[in-house]
Amino acid sequence: MGKIIAIGGGELREKTTLKIDEYIANLAKTRAGERRANALFIPTASHDYMPYYNTFHKVYTGVFDIKTDVALTIFKEPDFEKLKGKFEKADMIYVGGGDTVFMIEQWKKSGLLGLLEDAYRRGVVIAGLSAGAICWFSDIYTDSAAVLGTDEEKYAMFSGLTWINGVISPHYGARMLDFDKIVCYNYARAYGVEDNAALVIEDGSVIGSLSSGGKAWLLEREGNQLKKTEIASL
Repeated sequence: MGKIIAIGGGELREKTTLKIDEYIANLAKTRAGERRANALFIPTASHDYMPYYNTFHKVYTGVFDIKTDVALTIFKEPDFEKLKGKFEKADMIYVGGGDTVFMIEQWKKSGLLGLLEDAYRRGVVIAGLSAGAICWFSDIYTDSAAVLGTDEEKYAMFSGLTWINGVISPHYGARMLDFDKIVCYNYARAYGVEDNAALVIEDGSVIGSLSSGGKAWLLEREGNQLKKTEIASL
């Protein structure tokens, strides 16, 4: 299986996650060997917002000399064979932030989810920020409810793809109080990932964290209390 780098949040355009991006880029280069590494950007969660891809390209090509491409599925029926070819070339796949629930549903409709699953099985490095970080988990804390108009609350728990058995919140620094209550009442353990921090996951297990200024936390319920442990940096 490939690694998943789950980034809690941050601003790619302002290079606030640059130390994490460097780690991801190096993984892609290692996988590519003597070839120039290829990265595939997936902006589904932002409704295929092309300026987001342009920012990704400026960072990953401009700073790290990685060739980039983009997978678009929303505004027209995708050419599945062409899309498949992009996935087969990729040494790294980066999933952007936005509406998590919309993204997962769109992946199922377009067939992109199957391509992602195949890439993961082949050992392609998968990275993602915010929506692109949490979607792989079984239980995710997201603001998609507000976007869909299905709940009056700004944030709510949803089911993710269940590739990783766990509970997670991105932007943990901003959502800490509410997420801590949810964990205390409903879960034995969870992950809280701040902006500019990331979890590194191998074979479905968290093996450490990365920091570009933020921290990642393991939350564990002990009776009525919540124990917080900072996840060690790699």
